[in-house]
Amino acid sequence: MKYYLAVDIGASSGRHILAHMENGKIVLEEMYRFVNGNIRKNGHLCWDFDRLFAEIVAGIRACADAGKAPDTLGIDTWGVDFVLLDGQDHVLGDTVAYRDSRTQGMDAVLSRYISPEELYERTGIQKAIFNSIYQFMAIRRDHPEYLEQAQSFLMTPDYFNFLLTGVKKNEYTIATTGQLVSAKTNDWDDELMERVGIPARIFGKLCMPGTTVGPLKAEIAQKAGCCPTVILPASHDTGSAVLAVPANDDDFIYLSSGTWSLMGIERRTPDVSEKSMHYNFTNEGGYDHRFRYLKNIMGLWMLQSVRREMSADGRKYSFPELIAMAEEADGFPSLVDVNDDSFLAPESMTQAVKDYCAAGGQKVPQTPGEVMVVIYNSLAKCYADTVKELEEMTGRTYSRLHIVGGGCQDMFLNRKTKLATGLDVYAGPVEGTAIGNIMVQMMADGTFASLQEARTCVAASFDVKRID
Repeated sequence: MKYYLAVDIGASSGRHILAHMENGKIVLEEMYRFVNGNIRKNGHLCWDFDRLFAEIVAGIRACADAGKAPDTLGIDTWGVDFVLLDGQDHVLGDTVAYRDSRTQGMDAVLSRYISPEELYERTGIQKAIFNSIYQFMAIRRDHPEYLEQAQSFLMTPDYFNFLLTGVKKNEYTIATTGQLVSAKTNDWDDELMERVGIPARIFGKLCMPGTTVGPLKAEIAQKAGCCPTVILPASHDTGSAVLAVPANDDDFIYLSSGTWSLMGIERRTPDVSEKSMHYNFTNEGGYDHRFRYLKNIMGLWMLQSVRREMSADGRKYSFPELIAMAEEADGFPSLVDVNDDSFLAPESMTQAVKDYCAAGGQKVPQTPGEVMVVIYNSLAKCYADTVKELEEMTGRTYSRLHIVGGGCQDMFLNRKTKLATGLDVYAGPVEGTAIGNIMVQMMADGTFASLQEARTCVAASFDVKRID
């Protein structure tokens, strides 16, 4: 049996999903799961990359111990975050997370060197204050010595691949999230970097999904109990999730639903027009140089945060319990702009929702159920608005919405989304990101001859529900 391992690390959790082919279908098995989240260090929100790497190795070990050592593995994570390595391959500074406040005001700093309009025209990436380019502005302000000492730049999954194999490779799809890649050339924009004071020498050649990184280093293989070859998937988790949409036509919009909601379409050419910028669409890189023309929406982060706050007293609320509360409060009239910066990393999400409603003269939610239903209705409205904008930008209509990822299990949100958008809504597969990761590994070894063939197999292999 040949096994393929997807190491899928999100902002709140990570999992090792093992796959093999059986009777012409992809079969998945979750082998290992671990928690993730930010830690506070030296006044900043940071990732604990040392612990995450230990979890990566432990998960590989779990496969080996079960007698299912993977032949290949691929790692995908969230976008925009990175490390700088010095000449001895040591990380410079702390591994600061994108939700940290260090980038506040960095858009004003960046605009001294390049206008927002030209930046969008060059990169096609929507403005988000946490993008890598703004993080670089913060580093230049706080630690200019890091830019002098840096010899290598690696995005989060690139760094974990390096720790596993000793090989440095910059993967294309995740690189595009940082707003440093040209939408025209699909390569690093060296001229942009020179203008804004980022050393172009630290960026390696961009590699496409399907590229072989290499086998595990001997000492890592010993800890892991096996020696799989590391393959680059679409290393940005959304890039992998989009691959798993079980459709081969172009009459659909996708929604990758997790901590973030990523909603959009696939296209062969980017749209870097002023109108596209006005609507805040992004042109992220995808498999085979496709563009993921989408909008980043705050997503389940808001619901996850409310759940965490409610569980602070030791009582653990399940999502079904929270949904039941929201259903009871359904009809509560207030709405919020889910993409408002006040919801990015508030001390209390519950209070942030209340404050937003109060500031706008709306009825203020009082119960947890009312807070939840405000978020649910606001997400559904944002999805519906995004559908209209996509149709306006492309000059066409779409009949279906495919929701993939863990959020597709929330039937309350699915039904509200169907009602708000008026589209036929299909939910599944749940493990969309891991499946997309595995699809690239399988295409790399010839199991599937094309993306079309792989997507046909996904449609036959996994449960996809039509929402009534």
